[in-house]
Amino acid sequence: MAQPFRLYNTLSRQVEPFSPIHPGAVSLYVCGMTVYDHAHVGHARAMVVFDTFVRWLRFRGWAVTFVRNFTDVDDKIIARAALRDISPSELAQQFIDEFHADCAHLGLAKPDVEPRVSTSMPAILSMIQSLIDQGHAYATDDGCVWFSVSSYPDYGSLSGQKPDAMQSSADVGTKRDSQDFALWKAAKPGEPTWDSPWGPGRPGWHIECSAMVAERFGHTIDIHGGGLDLVFPHHENEVAQSVCAHDAPYVRYWMHNGLLVLQKRTEDGLVADAKMGKSLGNVVNIHDALARFPAESLRLFYLAAHYRSPLPWHDESLVDSLAMLARLYEAREVAESMEGDGDPDTVAAAVGPEAVELLALARAFPAKFAGALDDDFNTANALGFAFELARSINRVGNAKKARARCGPIARLVIDALKSLHAIGLLTATSDAFQADVKAKRLADLGIVRAEVDQLIIDRTTARTAKDWPAADAIRARLDTLGIVVMDRPDGSVDWRVKLPSSAP
Repeated sequence: MAQPFRLYNTLSRQVEPFSPIHPGAVSLYVCGMTVYDHAHVGHARAMVVFDTFVRWLRFRGWAVTFVRNFTDVDDKIIARAALRDISPSELAQQFIDEFHADCAHLGLAKPDVEPRVSTSMPAILSMIQSLIDQGHAYATDDGCVWFSVSSYPDYGSLSGQKPDAMQSSADVGTKRDSQDFALWKAAKPGEPTWDSPWGPGRPGWHIECSAMVAERFGHTIDIHGGGLDLVFPHHENEVAQSVCAHDAPYVRYWMHNGLLVLQKRTEDGLVADAKMGKSLGNVVNIHDALARFPAESLRLFYLAAHYRSPLPWHDESLVDSLAMLARLYEAREVAESMEGDGDPDTVAAAVGPEAVELLALARAFPAKFAGALDDDFNTANALGFAFELARSINRVGNAKKARARCGPIARLVIDALKSLHAIGLLTATSDAFQADVKAKRLADLGIVRAEVDQLIIDRTTARTAKDWPAADAIRARLDTLGIVVMDRPDGSVDWRVKLPSSAP
């Protein structure tokens, strides 16, 4: 049975109980990429947020239909293709393939449907014609079609922008009012075009999503998502087009994620914030980030903040996020290392107050975790409960006697931490996670793995020969490389890459 949840609605500007059009089902449309370049870590925030949101809803029993589009017909695509002397469709397909590769490496599931502008022309043309027929749009002698903003009195209800306070649309042409926006653009030399009743051309940006939603879901959908920067004008224009074309509500709940904000130091030593963008030349592409860090560390970076809040990005963001992720994996390792059997309450009472607290946290965790996520998808609070549990298991694990007796409690902790699988975290074995960390961090730090392995062998040889000064010197050398040596009780030796200790 689908479990109830609450969601902040940009339209009402408040958190509301979710009420679906169809019981137990969720129709979700998210604005996707304009595919003229690689996706960057700013784009990845929306990708991860909505992937995780869908995962969670399905985990809670909802039947979710998830649609995310590709804009593969656009001014930027046309301009970039001309620079490369290839067709716009070739360029778009290249970056769609690159996008899918990035998603796979991030561990994201594919949406149920991924419509493209280039394959949605019949729906787009039909919707434009409907708007003309109803007096909400008009064709001009130059072969363009414009939406008449003044024909829709509720324009601005989503964003709060009102026509009389708006700047003129950037579109050019013989439109009647400066605020009207293009539904169809007349053909220009060298551009891809499609036939239409108004002459050859291509669609404007905003009409594509309205037409795709109508084609896949009908006139009204449950949730429409996207970045906060799309509220105006894109989503505002979608509302106007769709309501006027169908005389029906368009979206019941609008869900917008906050933007990634670049942090850097000025000459005065102050932190300056700027939006990450390709035009600003300050982007970090997803594939570059994933070459340096495990995918789950990038996921955790986004989920550790509430999805609606601005999210600062700086050079050490993923280092810090990886350290946080390692804390969770290490807490699970501590739990897995605990031994003993018996009744958890009896064991906790015998071991002491910290074990009693751990048992209480483990039992309460699933409900607290779900409660946070069901209340406006608050991943930050949910993860806060996970780190609270991790700190508690580590405190108990510090005592040798407790490790030998708290197995019954630890097994409840392990089960509790499995809740994180529902949001795409702690999905690897500890060995696989550490191997990924070693491979990516050593390469990023410029350390040769063979050198580390040889130093470990040399230290073991020195310890066997009881040459303690030599063993200590090698350990010091490893420390300068950022390598932590771990001598196991059974005599084996492991090592890990040193990470910041300031994580929760």
